Amino acid sequence: MKDGRLRERIDAWITAGRRVFGDLYHALIIMGWPMFVFGVGVLFLLANAGFALAYLAQPGAIAHARPGSFADAFFFSVQTMATIGYGIMYPGTLYANVLMSLETLIGLFGVAFATGLAFARFSRPRARIRFSTAAVVSLYHGVPTLMFRVINERGNQILEARVRMTLMRNELSPEGHHMRRFRDMVLLRDSTPSFSYSWTVMHPITGSSPLSAASRETLEAEGAELVVILAGLDETLAQTIHARHVYKPAAIHWGYRLRDILAQDPHGHYVVDRRHFDAIEPEATDAPSDGATP
Repeated sequence: MKDGRLRERIDAWITAGRRVFGDLYHALIIMGWPMFVFGVGVLFLLANAGFALAYLAQPGAIAHARPGSFADAFFFSVQTMATIGYGIMYPGTLYANVLMSLETLIGLFGVAFATGLAFARFSRPRARIRFSTAAVVSLYHGVPTLMFRVINERGNQILEARVRMTLMRNELSPEGHHMRRFRDMVLLRDSTPSFSYSWTVMHPITGSSPLSAASRETLEAEGAELVVILAGLDETLAQTIHARHVYKPAAIHWGYRLRDILAQDPHGHYVVDRRHFDAIEPEATDAPSDGATP
């Protein structure tokens, strides 16, 4: 029994290691900056500490270094790896020269690797797209319509912006199989040539809609999620950017409407009042209550 549990733990550790190191480049790109800088710093210290111990393996390997001084050997390694070379300490034996050559080569590759990663992280396009925290179901031209808002938080344009919305929920097939199904949602407008202000995304809940005869209770029972993906071309970076948001059933409010946020200033220019971007309010008409079937 103990051997079996030990093997299970070892297999779990190996699996976790493969998840982390199986795509190391991807992990280094997506991790946060504090963790990235910390990881590079730790590798730098460990590499120099290892070379310092290697220099200390032969007495007199570093000229003008104090005998047996780990600090002198460590800082000599730092100077060598970074190709600084102040000239006070230098290799004193053939062994030290060979070790110094190896460390210099590793240092060159390390600097190139770290520089490439830092550039890739800086140049990776990021979308500053904000989705409203709540979605509402209210009447639009007499049809119950699911609505939510998105806004471009940068001052530039997103060209050829497109929105796609999919309903994911658990369904039971006629054969009795439980399956996670994906239902595409038809939008009144799923694209715009230029996206700079806010955009109200609308899905009419007709008889063919996946949300027909749905309510908050039924969506929660089905484990439903509304997945929204927005993609477009950032005119500043000339690169495609993506943004993703998920609406849980608790974030969908029946019988409410989005509060107006677009207005005109005294000069006639349109402005967006972002203070009420997430605000919703009850419908003025006799709409069904939150959670009721529209």
